[in-house]
Amino acid sequence: MYAIAKILGKQYKVEPGQTITVDRLNLEVGEEVSFPVMMTVDGAKVKTGSPLIKDVVVKCKVLAHVQDKKIVVFKYKPKKNERKKQGHRQPYTKIIVESIG
Repeated sequence: MYAIAKILGKQYKVEPGQTITVDRLNLEVGEEVSFPVMMTVDGAKVKTGSPLIKDVVVKCKVLAHVQDKKIVVFKYKPKKNERKKQGHRQPYTKIIVESIG
């Protein structure tokens, strides 16, 4: 069984027990959170909403807050002695899907 969940404006295919990385959530590690479901698939049985299925949610638990690899942005203009180096690390939250329904 899997579901298509709407998490912070993005759609994720989730299954029970799966660990996914989403944009940063303002929650503490260990807290539980639920997200609305757009579609569920159980074998050959498909259930869709318009746009969301009422009374069906994905329950998740926050595992950790992590950062992605550093991206280096280097701007350079030749013969002008203009150089600008910036770095960026995108923050993410790792969550585990506990149940669907």
